Amino acid sequence: MLYAASAFASLASAQEAPDVLVKRVSQEIIDLATSDKEIQAGNRQRILAVVNEKILPHADFRRATALAVGRHWRGATPEQQERLISEFRDLLMYTYAGAMSQIKKGYPLRFLPLRVEPNADEVEVRFEVRRPQRSAEPIRVSYRMAKSADGWKIYDVNVVGVWMSEAYRNTFTSEINRGGIAGLIETLAEKNKSLAASAKASAKAL
Repeated sequence: MLYAASAFASLASAQEAPDVLVKRVSQEIIDLATSDKEIQAGNRQRILAVVNEKILPHADFRRATALAVGRHWRGATPEQQERLISEFRDLLMYTYAGAMSQIKKGYPLRFLPLRVEPNADEVEVRFEVRRPQRSAEPIRVSYRMAKSADGWKIYDVNVVGVWMSEAYRNTFTSEINRGGIAGLIETLAEKNKSLAASAKASAKAL
């Protein structure tokens, strides 16, 4: 029964339109962030569990990593590419967890019309995060998504005009120029170890 339910959920996700998928997952995250007592108390382990369950399955980390590493991606060995994907995935997991911990009530989302050609396999889903202050400009967010065998996957994110891939590429290029691909992997691994330790410490403190 559990397997059948899981398979049905995967099939449903694969058949969802990209904007419908983003709306659904976004609302699930908002509902959890504003009602779950552990999340509201700042339990990073609980937040990470939600990120793993609700967000990460809808991301294409290979493509996201390749974009962030840029022209140096092709120079990495297959083993290095897999390490980069793994470390970048973990880094984004902690980044998403940090963003989720800041979600508050009273910030509704307004999705913009989806402009997409029939049978397109790439789209950009755009929405605005409305802030309660009347004079405050909305936060504009865009997701670049690509169709895969098991549904639409996010591979890049734009927040207030800055694409995630470009922001990371600048940092990663500097690291690669200093220590090569191996140096970048080491830097990411150390960063993730530090973030993991902080998450465990926050859980113990509660």
